[in-house]
Amino acid sequence: MPRLTVQQRLRFLLDHRSFHELWADRRSPNGVAGDGVITGVGQINGERVCVFAQNAAVCGGSIGQVHAEKIAHLVVKAAEWGIPIIGLYDGGGARIQEGMGSLDRCGRLFKAIVDASGKIPQVSVILGACAGAAAYAPALTDFTFMVQNQGMMYLTGPTIVEAVTGESITGQELGGADHASAAGVADFVYPDEVSCLQEVRYLLSLLPRNQRRRPPSYSSDDSTDRPCPELLTIVPPQAAIPYNMHEVIAVILDLGSGLEVASNWAGSVLTYLGRLDGHTVGILANQPTRRAGCLDIDSAQKSQRFVRRCDTFGIPLISLVDVPGFLPGTEQEHGGVIRHGAGMLAAYCSATIPRVQVILRKAYGGAYIVMDSLSVGSDVTLAWPTNEIAVMGAMGAVEILHRTDLSAADDREALAKTLQQNYSEKFLNPAIAAEMGIVHAVIDPSDTRRALIEALEWTRDKRRDAPPGTQNWW
Repeated sequence: MPRLTVQQRLRFLLDHRSFHELWADRRSPNGVAGDGVITGVGQINGERVCVFAQNAAVCGGSIGQVHAEKIAHLVVKAAEWGIPIIGLYDGGGARIQEGMGSLDRCGRLFKAIVDASGKIPQVSVILGACAGAAAYAPALTDFTFMVQNQGMMYLTGPTIVEAVTGESITGQELGGADHASAAGVADFVYPDEVSCLQEVRYLLSLLPRNQRRRPPSYSSDDSTDRPCPELLTIVPPQAAIPYNMHEVIAVILDLGSGLEVASNWAGSVLTYLGRLDGHTVGILANQPTRRAGCLDIDSAQKSQRFVRRCDTFGIPLISLVDVPGFLPGTEQEHGGVIRHGAGMLAAYCSATIPRVQVILRKAYGGAYIVMDSLSVGSDVTLAWPTNEIAVMGAMGAVEILHRTDLSAADDREALAKTLQQNYSEKFLNPAIAAEMGIVHAVIDPSDTRRALIEALEWTRDKRRDAPPGTQNWW
């Protein structure tokens, strides 16, 4: 599909004939009208938004002084007006021929974005190059979209890398796949511009206009009382058998409403926005098909960012737990897994939104705690009859507790099996969690959707004491 013009992009993004351009006659120092960026206001799904779109046909879409001033002014006004802002990026970074002036205005633009952070939703869409200093701007916003094989982000770029190091890299190596999977910068990657812009529209339908508003709600065609017997077959009762958590989430949410965030990054946790009984919710879930659902450096960072995003915009959060622990190994320890795990824990502890935890199967060790346990502030904690809450699994526990006996045993395997069975009966008994008050209720898996809707209804008016404008997830 050919690249769209900047005017076509605005037409696909915004409601029909809703766009009004602002500062169209501002001129660059060399007399270029508009200075390579279109700024204005429009509507998406009938709600007002601010939008700017870089025009690669004018000075390569590079950020000159007037270009940056127009965007920064729009960001400031969007925050004052309390409406979301969307940036369509397709440019070559700071304008070299304007020297330090362009760098100064870029810095002022970044300051405007940070000042607006947490007050309004800020969405970036990478439709072409987003180079040099300009690459910082999307990284400071709430959500970033990219078009595969077309959108690119880089600080130095192929030309500078080759000049400085002698190495040659291609634009493909700087594209959406890398930023979605390796770097974690892009939250969404789509094959073409039209599908990308349509999904931006859907994301905006899930978010509030500003931090002081509640997320939008809609009447749902999906029954509140819809049973979910599929969950009984999707999730095996045996803790060691993997399953696809995507299927669980699809069954629980209003049908067809799920939007996965950062789907290609840190796959051992899944992060979704969607609707439950017509209300926007966030879901953070372990994925047993990836590293058995273990938390690691990237998944802890991904979780922390998602929890803070939901908290910033008042989106209730559901945590679906099936986690064997943190990924072991010196690579993780040296990489700072403790620090990143602590960041995830702090995000949950400080979150003021309604929070509901559901323990599907295993929940071991520190990973159980950081997945929004009752002890760190979950409002409602539910568990399936297959739940296992313990310091660790039976095999690891027996190896530590009975090391001497196992070493001296004539039949080590038989003794280990007996000891594991005894440990499981004593510590992994699903009824213990309810008896100790660690969970509020043990529910039938097929009632999970209904139970979640009820729990979120109880907590819908939860008081939020966090001051506005405290977004800092990046």
